[in-house]
Amino acid sequence: MRMHWFLSIFKPRTAFLLAVLGLCRTGVAQQVSFELLPARAASPAPIVKIEPVQTENPREAPRDHRFWDRQNSLLFATSAAFSAADFVVTRDNLRSGGQELNPAVGVFGHSSAGLAMNFVGETAGVIGLSYIFHKTGHHKLERAVSMLNTGASAAAVTFGLTHR
Repeated sequence: MRMHWFLSIFKPRTAFLLAVLGLCRTGVAQQVSFELLPARAASPAPIVKIEPVQTENPREAPRDHRFWDRQNSLLFATSAAFSAADFVVTRDNLRSGGQELNPAVGVFGHSSAGLAMNFVGETAGVIGLSYIFHKTGHHKLERAVSMLNTGASAAAVTFGLTHR
C-alpha cells in the first residue's frame, strides 16, 4: 500500500523531528544587534587565557600494561573457549542436515578441517586486532574486541543449541 507523502508527516517520529527542527530554527534566529546595546557593553571583553586543568584521577590516566596481562589472558581464553564451542555446535548441526547462516563461515563449512580453520582464524584475528589496539594506546577497545567476539560466539552457540 502506497502512502501519500503528506500522511507520513503524521507519523510520531516525523512529527517529533519536525518539532525539534522547528524549535532549533527559532533559537538560531534570535540574534542581538550591536547597535541596540549601550556603547560600553558593545566593547570587546578582555582576552582571558584559559589553561586546562590537569586531573590526578587514576581512571582517566592512560594505563600502560603488558599485552598478555591477567585480564587479556582471561578474555582471550574465554573467547577461544566460546569459539571452540561454536565450532562443535556448528559442526554437529551441519552433520545433521542443518545449514550455516553466516555466509563467511558457509564457505568453510563443507569439511570439519575447513570449519576448524575458520574458528582458529577468528580467534587469531581477535588477538591480532587487540594487539593493534594495544600498540596504538586504545586499551578499552583492546579488551572490547575480545568481549564482542565472546558475546557473538555465545549467541551463536545458544542459537545453535536451541534450533537443533
